[in-house]
Amino acid sequence: MRVRDVDGFEQRLQAYAIERSEEARAVRVGEKETSEQAAIVARYADLFTREQLIALEAAETESKEPEREAVARLRLTCQEGIVTAALAEREDALENALLAARVAWDGEELPIRSAQARLAVEPDYARRAALGEAVLAVSAGFNDERRSLLADRHELESDVTGISEPVARNEAEKGVLLRPILGAVDRARVESTPAFAPQRERWLDRLLGPERDETPTSAHMAWIRRLSPLEATYTKDRSVAVCLATLRALGLDLEAEKGIHTDLEDRPQKSPRACVIASDPPRVVHLITRPQGGLHDYEAFLHEAGHALHYAGCEASLPLSFRRLSRDHALTEIYSFLLDSISCEPGWHAEHFGLSDGEALDNADAARFSDTLLFRRYSAKLGYELDFWTRFPTDGGTPDGYEERLTAATGIRYPAANHLADMDAGFYSADYLRAWIRSAQLRTHLRREVGEDWWRRPETGALLRDLFREGTRPTTEEIAGRIGFDPLDTTPLVAELTAVAA
Repeated sequence: MRVRDVDGFEQRLQAYAIERSEEARAVRVGEKETSEQAAIVARYADLFTREQLIALEAAETESKEPEREAVARLRLTCQEGIVTAALAEREDALENALLAARVAWDGEELPIRSAQARLAVEPDYARRAALGEAVLAVSAGFNDERRSLLADRHELESDVTGISEPVARNEAEKGVLLRPILGAVDRARVESTPAFAPQRERWLDRLLGPERDETPTSAHMAWIRRLSPLEATYTKDRSVAVCLATLRALGLDLEAEKGIHTDLEDRPQKSPRACVIASDPPRVVHLITRPQGGLHDYEAFLHEAGHALHYAGCEASLPLSFRRLSRDHALTEIYSFLLDSISCEPGWHAEHFGLSDGEALDNADAARFSDTLLFRRYSAKLGYELDFWTRFPTDGGTPDGYEERLTAATGIRYPAANHLADMDAGFYSADYLRAWIRSAQLRTHLRREVGEDWWRRPETGALLRDLFREGTRPTTEEIAGRIGFDPLDTTPLVAELTAVAA
């Protein structure tokens, strides 16, 4: 089996990454009914061998910075590829089974993704709850295979990396400790709870109506996040135009970025979760949303625009390691969180939707409530996932603590049966939370350096474009240092969370 040098490995890895990304895109947007990732992995089997990994490890040891970090990311990708190659067929089978799964509803057999999307637009509280139960029942039917795949992945990763403890293994990959992050966000959640509690009651009453349960189930979260009672103001047909105008005010012209390809269509098999797939940045970056009406369409577009502009704005001369690869996703999430937080600015609501000052303040508070709810959910999710993976080598993974933690943090009941479907790979929850902290720090910096109306000033876009050019090279902790903050300083975040109900 051929062993490539660093340049040769990088060139072939780029071709592999493009093929896998385009396959994932086609399945995610509903253009394909089945996933064929396993076939792609098989075609590039020569990339992911123990011999190739040993060669990359040696090259990493011999390199100096910044080349050492670039090679380290190639080495980490090779490690992941060895594991993926062993599991690709089973992961394809699970993905295809989920695509084929149907939820019986109103005499129809809905694809599970269509049923999940319908939860955001079903206006009747009781029907929404019942549909959520039906979706959960179908999804939970795949939990045994999910758990089996997690167990086999754990064993393979332990073998390939030489680190048997899952949390330590992930910390080595990210280059950060996870429990201090949990401690920081837990403190922020506790400190902001007195402001959140009345805000939660006020907005759940308005969004769910008088018939709501004291503790609604997560079946209602898509409806809540959509802020559906405000749909008449935040119509589906205006979302793209308003978001593009918002970005242009910052000096960020998304339409002029030739590398960004948008997919905003509504298809039955299209995932309701918006995303960006950076197949070959800066040349090919896909921005994917599924608009359904409501403020969340605008937030989702701005969020994904942050990712898309970041990847499409990187220097084309950067190596693959700094254009596409990263140790985690915390850096790119900073830019997404910053842009979607514009919906929390009353002035934005007044400017684009002709609202009175009072209406704009109220609707901005609704957006802050939605964001706060999500932050609290993810802070609890990280705590659960750290416990889950700490126990995993001995108990194989259980839902213990999932429902209790998330429900206590949000006031929304998250059924235990959802604990595996809700688990993103690689402690992505920690990446989100690092970005939550950092984006609050960055907003504080922008208010100080640019002004309170940073969200419509081209100086903000100029600062972001400078950061985008670096691609994925810096860490989010490095960004904190540049703007004068300790990475775990949650003071700006707490100030925003506690100002929500003011």
